[in-house]
Amino acid sequence: MQELIERHRQDAAEGKLAYESCRACDHHQAFVRGFCSRCGSEDLEWKTAAGGGRVAAHSVLHRAPTPDYREKVPYAIALVDLDEGMRVMGHAGLDLKPGERVSLSFAPHGERSLLRFDRSSREE
Repeated sequence: MQELIERHRQDAAEGKLAYESCRACDHHQAFVRGFCSRCGSEDLEWKTAAGGGRVAAHSVLHRAPTPDYREKVPYAIALVDLDEGMRVMGHAGLDLKPGERVSLSFAPHGERSLLRFDRSSREE
């Protein structure tokens, strides 16, 4: 499992959101498991999300959960429905609203790369 997590983190460091796609039932999952959460198959392949989606929920936080987040306050977290059909959570622009179209990027945070969503210039 650790090597799956490392693969996911490496892709994030390269600016890509990798996800698992089940060859048996065509289910897509952003949370790395090593098996399909729908049918249980271990016949998975890695794919890369295109990076577009819509905001499902948005919240602005005014307290830091840990000391390393104090400089980011206030910051926003959004649940985003990606075009590939998965819902993911990531950091977001402070003024986003549910239903708005967003684009994915990554923001460095220490040794990690965090998902980041900002308003997209592309509307559909």
